[in-house]
Amino acid sequence: MTTVIGVDVGGTFTDLVLHDAATGEIRVAKRPTTPAAPERGVLAAVDAAVPPDLLARCRHFVHGTTVGLNALLERRGATVGLITTAGFRDVLEIRRGDRDDPYDLFWTPPPPLVPRRLRLEVTERVAADGSVVQTLEPEDVRRAAEVFAAEGVDAVAIVLVNSYANAAHETRVAELLARAGFTGPVSLSHEVSGEYREYERTCTTVVDAFVRHRMGPYLHDLDRELRARGFAGDLLVTRSGGGALTLAEAAARPFETILSGPVAGAAATARLAATLGIGTAVAADVGGTSFDTALVEDGRLPLLYQGEVVGLPLQSPWVDVRSVGAGGGSVAYADAGGLLRVGPRSAGADPGPACYGRGGTEPTVTDAALHLGMIPRGHISGGIELSEDAAARALAPLAGPTGIDGVDAVAVGVIRIAAAHMAQAVRGVTVERGVDPRGAAVVAFGGAGPVFGCLLADELDVDTVVVPPNAGNFSAVGLVQADVVRSAARTLVRPLDDAALPVVGRLAETLFERLAQPEAVREVDLDLRHRGQEHTLTIPVRLEDDDLAAVSARFSEAYHRAFGHTLPDPLEVVTVRATSRIVLDDARPLVPAPPPAEQEAGRGTTRLWSFRQEAFAEAPVVRREDLRGVAEGPLLVVEPTATTYVDAGFAVEAHESGSLMITRKERR
Repeated sequence: MTTVIGVDVGGTFTDLVLHDAATGEIRVAKRPTTPAAPERGVLAAVDAAVPPDLLARCRHFVHGTTVGLNALLERRGATVGLITTAGFRDVLEIRRGDRDDPYDLFWTPPPPLVPRRLRLEVTERVAADGSVVQTLEPEDVRRAAEVFAAEGVDAVAIVLVNSYANAAHETRVAELLARAGFTGPVSLSHEVSGEYREYERTCTTVVDAFVRHRMGPYLHDLDRELRARGFAGDLLVTRSGGGALTLAEAAARPFETILSGPVAGAAATARLAATLGIGTAVAADVGGTSFDTALVEDGRLPLLYQGEVVGLPLQSPWVDVRSVGAGGGSVAYADAGGLLRVGPRSAGADPGPACYGRGGTEPTVTDAALHLGMIPRGHISGGIELSEDAAARALAPLAGPTGIDGVDAVAVGVIRIAAAHMAQAVRGVTVERGVDPRGAAVVAFGGAGPVFGCLLADELDVDTVVVPPNAGNFSAVGLVQADVVRSAARTLVRPLDDAALPVVGRLAETLFERLAQPEAVREVDLDLRHRGQEHTLTIPVRLEDDDLAAVSARFSEAYHRAFGHTLPDPLEVVTVRATSRIVLDDARPLVPAPPPAEQEAGRGTTRLWSFRQEAFAEAPVVRREDLRGVAEGPLLVVEPTATTYVDAGFAVEAHESGSLMITRKERR
């Protein structure tokens, strides 16, 4: 039994959850994020909720971070040099033949992270089967090292053609680069990816080198500060594909952590859905900056093996989480045509919404929710005192240019538009996958997720909304529940026939040896396709049990589910994927944390807007731990880190798991 801390850094708030498996104790904290130095917000949350003696007993500190993502968004990372095979210098600019937005005549691709003068070629060539066509010329590497030294290059990405099939030349280039005096970090493509597709592999390796410059120092500084406070356990960082990496692995493979924050909430949703027996669930994470959503079917997350950030592809396991700029801090404004708009720009943590009283003057979703009574008046987590007058002052100027009559109507419009943006994102992970969202349950979490649960239910025609325990910090709950996961992949293009599975098994064993987790649970997946096709479907296989017929049948079933038909064409293997997983702890902190001692015993009633009744009502405010039986809306359910808004036509009751179950009683 262990004590685990999970800390998730969001755009506005930094959330902490502590679970002591020995005693069952749960602690939560929410503190404003400090964008200029994220570790300060993390440490503030630790200092607020974890005394030194408890921190000293903590075995794992699991961290979800946006440092790597922010480095890409802001393009503030290392000065990267690229060494590649002669003739492939411009892969980063040639990209692919498609356009990210086919309807935008003025669309231009994002500039490459490495300028052309720092993309240098070396003479060498390896064929797709791993045979050496042309030997490496060492003098080319020495000349590249001289250029990098003169240009002040911090990190180098080495990407040679077909190195996934034979890495000898890449390894040799790294050795020659070090011998020539380069002392900075080096990213080797065969270690980063191990898959074919030269543009994607090159971009992924460059991203790894680019963000390492910020990620490594940040993690080591955080680790040092935690140990100064008495922490003696392991610092882990969540992966974009779920699970967690050790500190050393995260610093060495930072590209795997680009989306580590949003994934934790989706993983917690999958765990909760399995616990509650919910077949199809939609994660609805509303934070201060964004709305993040993912589809969960049968307790499984949708896992992709290539993602994209700001137009840059990454070959890495990737939970399919969609994000839109519709959070509590999203700014409302009137466009040039006088239409009311919301987001994607956010007031963020500094200065934050106008009602925070920290210098913000622009109207936000939080200001609208406060004006309508959807969040309780007074103090919120993090020691912030809300100002209704400041919220009204920020919203009032929108009435004139939009032609909307009064502040109340402006606030209603802001909330409805934000909910519509969220619902559209949900359709992107459901309808686009052939899943009808009406049959799903919405799991609403994040600081503002439970505020929008009923609104999303009406937008999507969903009958059930689940508000999990510790809803405001639920992404941090996902961190506490994370397993230690390592993965590796290797391209292996060959027909899927009777001789293929033994070859696949030997390659998978090689990959597991590289992952070096002999005590872990092993999982193998194959990227398969019909011969002659370009794209693949990823199919789980059990090499010790499956034969050719079983694998083929599983592919046909997945193909029919994805495309509505099957083909008689023969199959071929494209990539072998190996994943090893170590479960840290089986205890699941599903009960809500106790309320703080200073929380008021009762809240009485409040003036609350009902979107269904289109009027204000005097509605009860109930503490979550005091909720008994079935309560019908409109009402508010309050807890330390979140507020649940229950509209008219919905009813809420506490489930034995600690979740709130909101069900539709009347259709609109």
